[in-house]
This record gives sequence, structure tokens and C-alpha cells, in this order.
Amino acid sequence: MTDLTGKTALVTGSVQGIGLAIATSLAAAGARIAVHGLADEAQIAAAIATLETAGSPEAKFFAGDLRDADQIAEMMAAIDAWHPLDILVNNAGIQHTASLEDMPVAMWDAIISVNLSSAFHTMRGVMPGMAKRGFGRVINIASVHGLVASKDKSPYVAAKFGLVGMSKVAALEYANQGSKASGGVTVNCICPGWTETDLIQPQILARAQQHGGDREAGIAALLSEKQPSQRMSDPSEIGALALWLCSPVAHNVTGTSIPVDGGWTAQ
Repeated sequence: MTDLTGKTALVTGSVQGIGLAIATSLAAAGARIAVHGLADEAQIAAAIATLETAGSPEAKFFAGDLRDADQIAEMMAAIDAWHPLDILVNNAGIQHTASLEDMPVAMWDAIISVNLSSAFHTMRGVMPGMAKRGFGRVINIASVHGLVASKDKSPYVAAKFGLVGMSKVAALEYANQGSKASGGVTVNCICPGWTETDLIQPQILARAQQHGGDREAGIAALLSEKQPSQRMSDPSEIGALALWLCSPVAHNVTGTSIPVDGGWTAQ
């Protein structure tokens, strides 16, 4: 098992879904967790309790609007004063489906800011410190939509393709930092396909309405179009992969975009 004792990780959007699952996997390996997300006090307390129960020696919430570069800088400075980051997981994301013609301009700006620009700001802030210490892991949660496109998701696809590209650049720039002994500095993307999270619930509900309100039929319809395995992924499976990418054995795995998509992008 990967031992992250003494390491500190920030997982953006870690109060629920894939983010919380990743944070829980890292917590179980002994990492401190900087928690982040849009949540009320009860949700924050629940997330922290989950992480501490999993094994984190300390979990602390840090607020920051990812649409605002100044707020991101303030959040990153507060986390660095708490503990310098060894692991950064850019997971937070928002979605809105509409045709290119009907996509609100404000929604385009918000999705690009949260899903792409925020990762630039967080990576820019922490990667020099990772290089100095000889160890760092950046894991950007892209999407299958960072590898292939779908209709009615122009800003989301643009952001995720951009995230994959930026991650490759950062991987190249930091590839020779650290050593095998120290663990090196790596940057990778995980690209989930259909995964059981709140983010896709509107799409599931829309399909369910086309099948007389049958949610399972709606899910089956979505899967049948794109995901050959015909199975949803569970967020914990994404968490397990993220944990492996943090392990010493993954020191030469960098610049990759790993699909977890039931064969979607193999077609």
C-alpha cells in the first residue's frame, strides 16, 4: 500500500463525489488533506469526519472561489502556511449542456474558469516548491471529454482538452526534477467516463423522462451510446487510481491521460 504519511494533499471539490473519494483514498494512506468545495458547515464537517475516520492525521477546510484568481492565490497561500503541498488534485468542475448557439456566455466563462484556469493557478503556485523538495504529484481530473467530444458541451470539452494539453506541458517542464529516490515530480490526468456523481444527475434525469421516469432506463440509455462496458464507474475506483499515481513506483508515469471509461475512447 502507498504510504503518504507526512504528505499533504489538496483536492479541490472534495466535499462530495469523485473529489471526496480521492481525498478518502489519500487519507487512508496517511496524508493530511486540505478540503475544498462549495458546501455548508454540515457538509464540511461531514467530509472532514469521513477523512479523519479513513486515517488522515488532519483534515482542514479551505475556502476559495475557483472563478477568481485572487481568491485562489489567497487559498494557496493559506494552505502553504498550514503545510506545503506534496500532492495537488484539481478535481472541481462544473457542467452545463446546451448547443453552441444557445450556450450562455456567462456559462462559458464560468466553466473555463473553474475547469481549466483554476488548475493553471494552483499548479503555478505549488509546482516550484514540489521541484525544490524533489517530490510532487499533480493529478488533474479531466474527463473522457478531454480526449473525445460530445455535442452540447462546448465549454466543458474545450476546458478538458485544454487541461490535458496543459498537463502535458507541465509534465515536460518538471520531468527531470527530483530523482527516483525522492519520487520525482509528475503530472497526469485521469479521464473518467460515466461515473456515478451529482454532476451527471441532470443528464440522467433528462433521459429518465424520455423513458417514463425510469431512472435505470435513463442510465442504460446513456451508457449504451458511449460506454461499451455498460457499467458506471464508482468514484472510489477513481480514488484508487489517484492513490497509485502518488506511489513511488509511479515516478516515471508522467504526461499521461488515463481513461476510466469502459472502452469509450477505444472505439
